[in-house]
Amino acid sequence: MKIEESNIVETSDYRVIIYPASRPFETKEAKAITEKLFDFLATWAAHGKPLSSSFKIEKNQFIVVCVDEEKEMASGCSIDALGKIMREIDEEYQLGLFDRMKASFVENGDVKTLKLIDFKTKLRNGEISRDIQVFDFSKNTYLDFLSHFLLPLDKSWAASIK
Repeated sequence: MKIEESNIVETSDYRVIIYPASRPFETKEAKAITEKLFDFLATWAAHGKPLSSSFKIEKNQFIVVCVDEEKEMASGCSIDALGKIMREIDEEYQLGLFDRMKASFVENGDVKTLKLIDFKTKLRNGEISRDIQVFDFSKNTYLDFLSHFLLPLDKSWAASIK
């Protein structure tokens, strides 16, 4: 299973786990993270059974891990193992991967990330246009990720911010 840019219509709905960084990755960080995750996923297993999995770095800031649970379900222990490697990456590069109190959005073609409270304040004050796109890190299936990871503000979780 690969999750890459493709013209093929994806019909399998893999489980997705999104790790949003608070900032874009530097080139050397992205390379090191890619190598570390590639090595980890090559041996990732649930109860001794290999997990069919893949990952990609989206927008140079979000790590998206997929697992095909139709082949083998990810167990609590396997999810914990993934969490452990992600915490190591987070600590090494200070990425804020586990800080869920932030908002990422696209404004004038650039990905921006703010603390959630600052995002709400700036949106209410008009410092951020309502004509932006907002990322939704809660997606947990690949098809939902493909179609709803980045949405116009008025169709996103942030639409209710007045």
